[in-house]
Order: sequence, then C-alpha cells, then structure tokens
Amino acid sequence: MKKLIAAAALVTASSMSFAASGPAGCGLGTAVVFPDANEWYEHVLAATTNGTSGNQTFGMTSGTLGCEAANGPLKLAKAFMNDNMDQLAIDAARGEGETLAALSEVMGIESTDKATFNATVKANFDTMFNAEATAEDAYQSLTQAMAADVSLQKYLG
Repeated sequence: MKKLIAAAALVTASSMSFAASGPAGCGLGTAVVFPDANEWYEHVLAATTNGTSGNQTFGMTSGTLGCEAANGPLKLAKAFMNDNMDQLAIDAARGEGETLAALSEVMGIESTDKATFNATVKANFDTMFNAEATAEDAYQSLTQAMAADVSLQKYLG
C-alpha cells in the first residue's frame, strides 16, 4: 500500500511540475526561443536549447527564465534573512556567528570564500541593517556588496 501511495504522489508531483514549465522544462529555450511552442518538434528544440547551453541550470539557481519555482539559493537566502533578521544583524555586526554561518551555507558559499563573505557582510552592516531596513532591503544590500567583490560574484548566479 505504501508503494502505491508513493507512486501516486510521484505521478502527481511530476505532472504538476510538467504543467508549470511545459514539456521542455524551464530555460532559455522555453522562455525566449520557443515561448509559444505547440508542436512536438518545437518542444524538442526548446528542451535541447535548455539542456545543452547550460541556461537551465542558471535559471534554476537564479530563479529566472521560467524556473522561479526551482527556489535556488538566492531565494532561500532571502527567506532565511526574513526569518532570522534580528540574529543575523547581531552576527553581521561582529562578522561571525551561527546565523551568519547558516546564511553562508544557504547561499552555497564555499569554505574558501566564507572569510571574505563574513568580512563583506560586516563591512556593509550599516547599509544592510539600518534602522528602517527590511529583510528585502538587507538582501538587496547584501547582493550589491557581493557583486562588488570578485570572489563573491559567482554566488549571485
């Protein structure tokens, strides 16, 4: 019985994801090259474009190109910041701490770049966590600071 329920859940989940992005999945082929694909060969070409050019992976990571439902690391980081704003501000002011370490994990920061990430967050504390800042403001300030650092740019998609 458990196998039957698991199979039904799998079929339902896969058909729901199929409907969200269409048969070709998300990516440049679906979003730009063949946005109104109706014929089977258009779906095949869209899927080929999505898979071979590496843009589907980019779309899933960054939440673009019709892959918004993929919830890449940046979307997870935004949600994490929203849920942990107060403790993150304390850790950011010090440039270290469990919440800051957890944020770096959520964002996929490699161990070789964590010291740079922590220092960048600490250096940009005033813009990220001013008195009127929301989690969205802090997130935008964080991504801008990361974009300005060569070693952290790769985490922005």
